[in-house]
Amino acid sequence: MVDTHTHLYDAAFSADGDTPADAVRRAIAAGVERMVLPGCTPADLSAMNELRSLFPTNVFLAAGLHPTELPEPELVDAQLAEIEAELRAGAGKYVAVGEIGMDLYWDKSRLEEQRRVFAAQCRVAAELGLPVIIHCREALDDTLAVLSALPQLPQGVFHSFSGTPDDVARIRAIGDFYFGINGIVTFKKATLPDTLPHIPADRLLLETDSPYLAPVPRRGRRNESSYLPYTAARVAEALSLTPEAIGRLTTENACRLFNL
Repeated sequence: MVDTHTHLYDAAFSADGDTPADAVRRAIAAGVERMVLPGCTPADLSAMNELRSLFPTNVFLAAGLHPTELPEPELVDAQLAEIEAELRAGAGKYVAVGEIGMDLYWDKSRLEEQRRVFAAQCRVAAELGLPVIIHCREALDDTLAVLSALPQLPQGVFHSFSGTPDDVARIRAIGDFYFGINGIVTFKKATLPDTLPHIPADRLLLETDSPYLAPVPRRGRRNESSYLPYTAARVAEALSLTPEAIGRLTTENACRLFNL
């Protein structure tokens, strides 16, 4: 299987004698043989690259400026330039631009700047022929407006998708996007299982978003890529398929989108 969104380089994996490398090894042992690590700021790049150097056939990278990690306004363009330079220099190493997008849950005060930063990174992705990993929290209208206004639309995935069938239709009307499904689908009150049949099977991806959003029965713990089979099992149940079939299907989809 492929975990298409995991932050195993995070400091959460460097506590109590554990290391990010240990987390990668546990994932591989659990059948999650490939992992895509999205960056949220330039500060993430060093730890991400270090982990990839240890597992070059298992770990793949993306780089981006996350909407909730924007620096002071006078530093935004410099960080965008740093990320773009890294993407251009790392041809073959970086498989996507991300994690980018819009977030109006935590802060609405920088809405225009979020739009500008998101659009700028989408343009870089289109130029480089890379997909985008989109963070969209309480911002679907604005996210779709930015995407609709782009001169060239990159492919990509709506990460941590938890929307409705109508949301799926609206996103599909804009472009040929994939949908990243994580531990949210296992939560007791989740409506996402009812939405899954409305997502084209060839546009379905699995992810963990570790260390966040651990699936049942690990909810409340630090999430990690080795927990991906729990999500795969719940997706399989919702679609009346076997976990093995979901594993094969989503692996094919991930390899297609990220050119793994």
